[in-house]
Amino acid sequence: MGLENLKTTLINPKTNNSLTLKTPIIGASGTYGYVDEYENFIDLNCLGAISTKGITLEKRPGNSGDRIFEVQNGMINRIGLENVGIHAFLEEKLPKLIEKKIDFLLNIAGSTTEDYEKLALLANEYNIKAIEVNVSCPNVKQGCLEFGLNPNALFELTKKIRKNYDGFLIVKLSPNTQDIKALATAAEQGGADCISAINTLRGLGIKVDYIANKFIKKSVQGGLSGSCIKPVALYMVNQIKQAVKIPVIAMGGIAKFEDLLEFMAVGADAFQIGTANFINPSICTNLAAQLSNFMDKNNFKDFNELKGAIQND
Repeated sequence: MGLENLKTTLINPKTNNSLTLKTPIIGASGTYGYVDEYENFIDLNCLGAISTKGITLEKRPGNSGDRIFEVQNGMINRIGLENVGIHAFLEEKLPKLIEKKIDFLLNIAGSTTEDYEKLALLANEYNIKAIEVNVSCPNVKQGCLEFGLNPNALFELTKKIRKNYDGFLIVKLSPNTQDIKALATAAEQGGADCISAINTLRGLGIKVDYIANKFIKKSVQGGLSGSCIKPVALYMVNQIKQAVKIPVIAMGGIAKFEDLLEFMAVGADAFQIGTANFINPSICTNLAAQLSNFMDKNNFKDFNELKGAIQND
């Protein structure tokens, strides 16, 4: 598949720290596994990168009980950051990523500042070129949102991670806030090279059945994702772009080609595809091909020219 016109580079204008992507399409954390889980479905070269499952210092089993609940135009998940832990990732997963030349963002999460600092230091030691700091998962009891909803705490956390990590630093923000601008600014001032947004919204799924003269109720509380959250994501990305000068990777309900254009219109520099992968495992391949074909048909020489045209018109 010829996708040469989709190559793009995300650049922090203050430091010139950068990340080059083969395409602006990224498989979102929690939906793409660790390495090559989608290899049987798609050509992984269509991806700019995959964002790994959230990695913590120690192995985590995740939440017990129901973890996924389908809702209209979306889903609620309460996985709880189940993962193999950083040491197993470095020993078992990283060699495969390197061998297969799969570009990736290491998504990291912690319960304490020290957790994030240690993870960043290990990423630096192993020359991992980009990390995505998860401060926005609503499905764990400690960490993440404790940092991600307080601008001062987020600034201090980002600054400490930056001290331990030289590569391209992405901070993933939560929409569960009244002021996304303040959080984006705090991340930028703390040393982030890029913002990714949005993570899931808090949500509650309810199912009520009436069986044998008795109501049977089931509920799952967790993170809401899918097409139903796209208007919120568009609003949040637009707000973030008004507040910071660093690049923004947009996510939240992207499921078709027109969604890419809409997110570019509010300032997106790249995209992450999440829930749509569960509906159509080939969605990333399809979106990359459609984007490339649109550019060829309309004489845009590269992705930056297309992005500039949409954002300046």
